[in-house]
Amino acid sequence: MSPYSCSAGANSSPLKHADDMQLVSAAKSGEHHAFVELFHRHSAKILRTTLRVTGNHHDAEDAMQDAFLNAYAHIAKFDGRAQFGSWLIRIAINSSLIILRKRRIRPETSIDSSSDIDSSYVWNLIDSSADIETHYFIYERTLRLRKAIGRLPPKLRSVVEIQQARDGSLKETAEFANLSVAAAKSRLLRARQALRRTLV
Repeated sequence: MSPYSCSAGANSSPLKHADDMQLVSAAKSGEHHAFVELFHRHSAKILRTTLRVTGNHHDAEDAMQDAFLNAYAHIAKFDGRAQFGSWLIRIAINSSLIILRKRRIRPETSIDSSSDIDSSYVWNLIDSSADIETHYFIYERTLRLRKAIGRLPPKLRSVVEIQQARDGSLKETAEFANLSVAAAKSRLLRARQALRRTLV
């Protein structure tokens, strides 16, 4: 059964008042409405995460759906050592990176094409109070940066994309990349050096 199939009745469920761990326990016991409630609580945050990694709404929504389906399928493996939200974000980042890898190897898709990037996403990053010239400059610079990141070696690119998605500390980036802090720092430094050479 899909975790979304019971969504109609979830909003009126008393499960709304349970904390995440209680909902996880209920979901492990086969209570589908419990996972639906987890979906309602975390879907907006997960969509923001997948959007920051993929750069367009279509892929972001696909990655979010994949993340929740994977979480639902493997809910029994969640051991509670991390917060459920953090565990879910890790799955969402992995789902997003898988979609990005598939997108980059499609023969009809070129990393040099602006069609690979959702321009509305880029415009949303720009301060609405900026003038037109500033808007255009930031827009062009952001497109160039995303294309340059796409050309990085996979090991460097994945660390950069994780840091962008999480917008967190080096320690947090290392944790989500399953690397030591020293290794994550080294890869980020090498990535920045490569990007600097590309964008100069």
